[in-house]
Amino acid sequence: MSTSPKFSASLEQGGATTPPAHALADVTASDSTLRRFLHGLPGVDAVGLEARAASLGTRSIKTTAKAYAIDLAISMVDLTTLEGADTPGKVRALGAKAVHPDPTDRTTPATAAVCVYPDMVAVAKEAVAGSGVKVASVATAFPAGRAPLTVKLADVREAVAAGADEIDMVIDRGAFLAGRYLKVYDEIVAVKEACGTSARLKVIFETGELSTYDNIRRASWLGMLAGADFIKTSTGKVAVNATPANTLLMLEAVRDFRAATGVQVGVKPAGGIRTSKDAIKFLVLVNETAGEDWLDNHWFRFGASSLLNDLLMQRQKLATGRYSGPDYVTVD
Repeated sequence: MSTSPKFSASLEQGGATTPPAHALADVTASDSTLRRFLHGLPGVDAVGLEARAASLGTRSIKTTAKAYAIDLAISMVDLTTLEGADTPGKVRALGAKAVHPDPTDRTTPATAAVCVYPDMVAVAKEAVAGSGVKVASVATAFPAGRAPLTVKLADVREAVAAGADEIDMVIDRGAFLAGRYLKVYDEIVAVKEACGTSARLKVIFETGELSTYDNIRRASWLGMLAGADFIKTSTGKVAVNATPANTLLMLEAVRDFRAATGVQVGVKPAGGIRTSKDAIKFLVLVNETAGEDWLDNHWFRFGASSLLNDLLMQRQKLATGRYSGPDYVTVD
């Protein structure tokens, strides 16, 4: 996907935290070597991180760039329903909306994916068939991540067998916070293997439960070392989900990981991103921190349910100069 018109890139990048390539050799050989590596990462300057995120959040973009940014954001949405009351009918409607977000305007891009529970993957797959929209499935005892590994892997295999293109797993936060890093690493490796070659893996940290920015940086590197295709902030099921600061920190991590290894990893902020203004702030973060290579739905996603509605309303406002009536955008 083209990234022009470009976002302005007038601010300096945040301080790099890239370990030298040789420092990554054998860091996962044992619990002690992994701990030494993760705790050897530079500490996060919380004040500086939040100030930079706030500064980038004040940036404004031109109207022509805004129209482009809204379409880009639509194409990055993982349109999500993760409720106990989900039904096949609701998932089919979600799939139809993902494929044609605005049925009255076929120039509106499709979303990147729909995200559902494993038992709804087959329904979602049928709903988006032939469209290019991916089907993502949460797995591994979402959202708590508290289950035996055998249960988690069965969850993943069920979703993949049903046709999931992407798996959104959750880490065992209890193990991570207890310093059992190798256990978390081994679980991610096992889930990655269960994904096979057909499904990309997103690793959810639940940043709102990790307590510190240092822990978010450590979790980011741990997930990437274990083979994550994406690192994701949150389940959307806790009080604190995606924020500009925690997403900025994860963007720095993927930038530095690629500098050290040559491997590019995506980022998915999820939860709490509800407006076009919010989405554009996050796109500015991406451009100014990781760079243009991440301004594509192969490498950046929004985990959201209500965001798409606001993007569609703002898109219509830019095109016509006015908002349509309250029934213009369907309510999820």
